[in-house]
Amino acid sequence: MDRQDAMAAARSAASNAYAPYSNFHVGAAILTEGGRLYTGCNVENASYGLAICAERNAAAAMALSNPDDRNIRLVAVHSPNAAPCFPCGACRQVLREFGCKEVVVEDEDGLRSYPFDEILPNSFGPESL
Repeated sequence: MDRQDAMAAARSAASNAYAPYSNFHVGAAILTEGGRLYTGCNVENASYGLAICAERNAAAAMALSNPDDRNIRLVAVHSPNAAPCFPCGACRQVLREFGCKEVVVEDEDGLRSYPFDEILPNSFGPESL
C-alpha cells in the first residue's frame, strides 16, 4: 500500500460524500502504520455545525476497527471541487491525536506530500497533558 493507493481510495470515497448543501465533496483515506486503510467522506447536515469531515470519519472508522493499529502513517485527501484539498483545522487536530506523519494531497501536477508538522506546527497533543 502506498500514496497512490491511498489517494485512489480517497477519490473513491469522495464520490460517496453526502453534500447536498455545499456540493463540496471530500474523501479521505488513512493508512496506518500497520498497513491498514480506512476511508471516509464528508457528511453534511441541515444544521451546518453538525456536518462531519471526511478525515474525521476515516479516523472514526480506524478507531472502531482496530484499537491496536491507531497510528496514522499518512492521510490522503481528495476533492473534485478543489485541488489541493487540505484537512481543516479540526481534522488536523484529530489526525494529530493519532500521530499522523504525512498528508498527501493532489493538484494539477500530481500528488504532493507534506510532513504533518508542516501543516500543524507547534501542535497540542496527548503528551502535552
